[in-house]
Amino acid sequence: MKKVALRKTVEKVKEGYRMVRILREDYYFDRAGEHNTDDVIDAVKKRLSETGIKCVVVASTRGKTAVKFAEALGNQAKIISVSEPAYIREWGSSWPIMDPVYKRRLEELGVTVLDKAPYVFHSSVLENSKWSQVTPEILLKEAFYTLGQGFKVSVEVVLIAVASGVLEPYQDVIGVGGTSRGADTALILRATYPATIFHKDSSKRLEIREIIAMPRNK
Repeated sequence: MKKVALRKTVEKVKEGYRMVRILREDYYFDRAGEHNTDDVIDAVKKRLSETGIKCVVVASTRGKTAVKFAEALGNQAKIISVSEPAYIREWGSSWPIMDPVYKRRLEELGVTVLDKAPYVFHSSVLENSKWSQVTPEILLKEAFYTLGQGFKVSVEVVLIAVASGVLEPYQDVIGVGGTSRGADTALILRATYPATIFHKDSSKRLEIREIIAMPRNK
């Protein structure tokens, strides 16, 4: 793991404008995967303290990763756990997929659990159609994949939380995702609805504010 270990705010005034330069500690991992989970938790805890962000949205298929975050973060932030919807059965998995033991623990910890909300990037009626078709959802998903599976997932769970009505839009939150299991990526992003990702009002669009942690090799 490599860290960029500078955390301070520098303010400058130039030509009548107040400019703020923020230097923070970011985590970059040599390999993607669940072995990075504890370091991502550490990075998120620090960023919450620095920014005052009030919500963390965690991708957690069975609930284990969300439990780890909830136990580690305590009252630092509201936590939303996002699992898989019924569509996962199309890929050969059983559903419901969340472990009931982890789900009960999350509820005890006051975590909001989403385990039925549909995917955002697999929502097109043409995804599995008989016609060969590239959809906007596929293009957006593949663009995010260039930054890693965890990056794409971190964005998607925030969009799902807003669309499900458990997260207010147009605020900065932290999204956490991983590659298959655990967590290896965390981002600060502006929460928004899937339908407003490219809104004509720029204050409502999706924006990636900061990368807190991510793997260098995807």
